[in-house]
Amino acid sequence: MLAKTLSRSLGCSFQRIQFTPDLLPSDITGITFYNQKLGEFEFRPGPLLSQVVLADEINRATPRTQSALLEAMEERQMSVERETIALPRPFIVIATQNPVELEGTFPLPEAQLDRFLLRLSIDYPSRSEERLILQRFKEEQPLQELTPVLQAERLQELQKMIRRVRVEPGVESYIVDIVRATRSHNGVELGVSPRGTLAFYRASQAYAAIHGRNYVIPDDVKHVARPVLSHRMIATAQSRLHGRVMDQIIDDVLHSVAVPVES
Repeated sequence: MLAKTLSRSLGCSFQRIQFTPDLLPSDITGITFYNQKLGEFEFRPGPLLSQVVLADEINRATPRTQSALLEAMEERQMSVERETIALPRPFIVIATQNPVELEGTFPLPEAQLDRFLLRLSIDYPSRSEERLILQRFKEEQPLQELTPVLQAERLQELQKMIRRVRVEPGVESYIVDIVRATRSHNGVELGVSPRGTLAFYRASQAYAAIHGRNYVIPDDVKHVARPVLSHRMIATAQSRLHGRVMDQIIDDVLHSVAVPVES
């Protein structure tokens, strides 16, 4: 529902991929087949050639199939039969995953997790929110009434404008210091990568712009720290044993790094 709402609101194309253990990489990227009527080979594109792609229950597919997303998420292109195909812009992959305790799930490779900008946890709605759901869906489907509030071309312009949001040297150093602190934390086996540093930087710029500012403040950095960094680290076995989840580790890191002040 969230992915469909996002695509309709932005006027973007949408495809959903149901990940299962028997899903193959070609089911995602597409296949080349021989067209007997035309007497030549023809490419049939897969669902990955869309602007908003929902990878539903992504960790139910094998690592081989999951790897079909790596090139698309990083380079906005895919390779099929030794040919490189550019993906439509804007392009985003939204994924859901089952808890790792459930049977028939595969852990996501670290390289793939690192390509997701954010990880969000959607909990149960509150009592008032759940009643509102009943009222809104009582007689009609609200999704059918959605109209685009923004065109895809305009969104690309806004994405370029985000990169012009000012980040002062002190705040820039603050971002780098937080990332480096994850690598030396005694509860972390694998810290945040340089790709994560850049994602942290971009997310801070976007958060500032959403709140009507053309500059980033330390509170912007703190606000996006959990969703940007938590899935990019691996906790030590001892930390997991003592229940030190990633959010707690990130809180430790934020408290250990000095916040820049205006001079």
